[in-house]
Amino acid sequence: MTILIIGDEQNFIALQRKGSLATHTVEQADDLKGPEVMQGKDLVIDLEFDEHPDNAAVYAQFPTIPVLAGVVKTSLQAVNSKYGCTLIGCNFLPGFIEMPVTEISLLEDAQQPVLTAIMQQLGWAYELVQDAVGMVTPRVVCMIINEAYMAAETNTASREDIDVAMKLGTNYPMGPFEWSKKIGIRQVYEVLAAVHTATGNPRYMISELLKKEATNN
Repeated sequence: MTILIIGDEQNFIALQRKGSLATHTVEQADDLKGPEVMQGKDLVIDLEFDEHPDNAAVYAQFPTIPVLAGVVKTSLQAVNSKYGCTLIGCNFLPGFIEMPVTEISLLEDAQQPVLTAIMQQLGWAYELVQDAVGMVTPRVVCMIINEAYMAAETNTASREDIDVAMKLGTNYPMGPFEWSKKIGIRQVYEVLAAVHTATGNPRYMISELLKKEATNN
C-alpha cells in the first residue's frame, strides 16, 4: 500500500514500533497541507486528527481512501455530522500509538470488511469499541490519573508513593503519574474535559491540580 501518515516525528517513530510499515510505501508529513497530498494514496493514518479535526473536510473529498484517524476527544458521529466524512477511529494518543493492540471504533458496520483488509495488510491486532468520546482505555486511564491528582491534592500520599502503590497493588505496568508523563498532562486534561462535556457526568470533573498543571504546561 501507499500510505500517507500525518504526525510529528515523535509519533511517527512510535507508530513504526508497531512494525509492518517497512513493507509499504510510506510518506510522512507533520500536517495535512491540502487535498493534493491525497492523490495516489491507498490509506491515510492521521495521528494528529484530534488536534486538527478540520482535516475531515479534505478527507470528505476522497471517500474511497480509508482514513485511520486519532479520534479520542470527539466521536465519529460528530465528525460525520459536521463534515460528511466517514473515518475509522483509533486511539492514537501519545503513549498508546505503539501498543500491540490498537483500540478502534467504527461508525457503520459496513466499514468492517475494509477495516479487516487494512489490518491484515498492516499486520496489526485490534479491538473494536463503541464510538464514544474518550473511547475505553483512554477514558479509564485518564480517570485513574485524575483520581491520583485528587489524592495528591489532599496530601493523601506523595506522587511516588501513589505510583508504587498502583503498580504493586494492581500490577499496572505504570503508575498514574508515570502515565500522565507518557501521555502528556495537556492530553489527559483535554480527554477528561471532552468526556465531561459529552456526558455531563460529574465523575469526570477535573482535579484542580491537574487542571493547573495542564494549563501551565
